[in-house]
Amino acid sequence: MSDPAPDTRPESVSVREFFDSFREMLQMELLAGAEGLDNMISEKSLNRPALAVTGYFKEFAFRRLQLFGAGEMAYLGDQTKPDRERLLEAVFAKGIPAVVVSRGLDVDEVLLRLADRHRIPLIRTQLKSKDFSAEATVLLEEKFAPRTNLHATLVDIRGVGVLLRGPSGVGKSECALALIERGHSLVADDYVVVTLVGDRELQGMSKELNRGYMECRGIGIINVASMFGVRSVRREKRIDLVVSFVLWQPGMDEERSGLEHDTHEILGRKVPHMTIPVRPGRDMARLVEVAAMVQALRSMGHDSAQEFSERLIRHLADQKQA
Repeated sequence: MSDPAPDTRPESVSVREFFDSFREMLQMELLAGAEGLDNMISEKSLNRPALAVTGYFKEFAFRRLQLFGAGEMAYLGDQTKPDRERLLEAVFAKGIPAVVVSRGLDVDEVLLRLADRHRIPLIRTQLKSKDFSAEATVLLEEKFAPRTNLHATLVDIRGVGVLLRGPSGVGKSECALALIERGHSLVADDYVVVTLVGDRELQGMSKELNRGYMECRGIGIINVASMFGVRSVRREKRIDLVVSFVLWQPGMDEERSGLEHDTHEILGRKVPHMTIPVRPGRDMARLVEVAAMVQALRSMGHDSAQEFSERLIRHLADQKQA
């Protein structure tokens, strides 16, 4: 099974989005070039332009953020003002998205003036070059990660991220509400933003606008954190299990043994999947809670269905020998 939603991997990220999102985390301040904040960053790695500031541009990665560290700034500081302006003019003319100066180093008027003239944001961070590069690369990796939007509900059940899906009105939100009442946490209701982080794990979260809110049919919109406490809401969670609700019909196939392990594909990654029929009298929240615990045990190498099957086979073999 797979979701029809397309992979919406961003091809570029604006300097404005990067700066506004991570200003405090990366201790950044904008010094000049504000008119260029809509410049686009087209690659998720940073570039140290050590050779470029000397005038050598072969294989210059101009689509990346340019990080000026102590080495680059010291070299430029040793140049005469005309030479410094000539070298920087050549770098800025390549159409780079932005320049970041590390360690809180002083910036002279030549760099400030050229940044404004070429409309290239000049940003200063208090972090060391190594620390800024490591942190910014991870954050850009997240920004460039493939993502998709799903009509589903995501809950955290004792550390297991469970994505509830099914037709509209089948009871996803009601099930999530019952789980929250039992001490579990809501991540996103009705609309889940899923990101493939590091090409390894699927991370689900809510949009900022509706984070912590749920729609309960017949009641309306409720604020989960206000009603159940701040621990009842999580910002994001890895998706470990997909549970699909289907309306029960007479004669439909239902998994009885648990020996067959189904998967659900999201952004090219296969996630363990269970289908639970919905019918009157079934405690859906309890069933989802148990499904999460079953998945947690499986991830640790304990499969109850397989263990029972092996036990049954041994019992039959013993009877045959008797």
